[in-house]
Amino acid sequence: MVNGLRKMFNSASLPKFALRLRFSSNRRRHEVLAEHLFRRIFCWERKRAERSGRCFLLMLVHVESILQANQSERALSEIELALSSSIRETDLAGWYREGAILGVIFTENREGNWKALESLKSAKVLASFRSKLSPEQLDQLHISFHFFPEKGDNSSPGGLANTELYPDLRERDEERKLSRFAKRSMDIAGSTIALIICCPLFALISLAIKLTSKGPILFKQERVGRYGSRFTFLKFRSMNCDNDARIHRDYVKRFIAGEADPARVSHAQNAVYKIQRDPRITRVGKFLRKSSLDELPQFINVLKGDMSLVGPRPPIPYELEGYQIWHRRRVLESKPGITGLWQVNGRSRLKFDDMVRLDLQYAKTWSLWLDIRILLRTPRAVLFGAGAY
Repeated sequence: MVNGLRKMFNSASLPKFALRLRFSSNRRRHEVLAEHLFRRIFCWERKRAERSGRCFLLMLVHVESILQANQSERALSEIELALSSSIRETDLAGWYREGAILGVIFTENREGNWKALESLKSAKVLASFRSKLSPEQLDQLHISFHFFPEKGDNSSPGGLANTELYPDLRERDEERKLSRFAKRSMDIAGSTIALIICCPLFALISLAIKLTSKGPILFKQERVGRYGSRFTFLKFRSMNCDNDARIHRDYVKRFIAGEADPARVSHAQNAVYKIQRDPRITRVGKFLRKSSLDELPQFINVLKGDMSLVGPRPPIPYELEGYQIWHRRRVLESKPGITGLWQVNGRSRLKFDDMVRLDLQYAKTWSLWLDIRILLRTPRAVLFGAGAY
């Protein structure tokens, strides 16, 4: 049987991972996984936790200072021995950053008093390190704990996620560095040209808004960008100033939760998942929304770098309160945009979960050619007003 297993793992059909396995007569000695494999497993566990809600704890041990100040091999051996004696057989240890940060994934933790669990793990790990390291080395050691799925802080700017804990997204961005530069160049060129061409339209719309209702021409609203960063979102005002925002807030919560019923329509029509005949909208605003002309000022957001021409729609901060954990990935994986797969595939005729899936599909399969295809399909969606209300 052992020979059979050896043949299986030596088979050319299996991928060759550059693992530095550590074997010992001591059965409690863990193997330390290489950086690329540990990060891959960590990303799998993170996504699994986002879907299932089952929690795990990531411990990061910063050892770079110790390894630089001491004999690397000997110090590393002592650190690994201390780490192995303080974790369970079912926990995974490996390099989060080669030669600098060791990581441990503590799996299958029940959601509850996370602070108490962190204190318990920290005390056990530190006690193990004290038995192996000198006081000077302990002073150079830094340990941090991170619980998943992340709850985030929706109330503070940039508090949705720690970008350091999403290495898969950072690596993907790095791989697409040249393409992302081209995308940003296209955003700058496209928004500049659009603003120049639409100058007469800006003047006419501004005049129409001023003559038909009281209040400012532009509607400014705080929106959530990538990784939870906040920015001021611009639109032409299409509502009366003295409106009740609770109408939209309540509807959005029910819509995200899947409780909002579509408007009553005949069997020959598609359901519409958006407030229709909204009493807050002005006469001019109704036309602006139907034609999507109210979104023209967002080219300024694109020029500033808050948004892109193509990407997921940026949510309002209170929308995040109703998000399931996996929904948040739509604001983690891509910069928000004016148009996207959602807009050219039905807009308000799609359920919220379907919209999120389209956003995640866009992030996963993104390319410049995909952006161009979406941009070419957008005028048709605008002209026919599919899903616009």
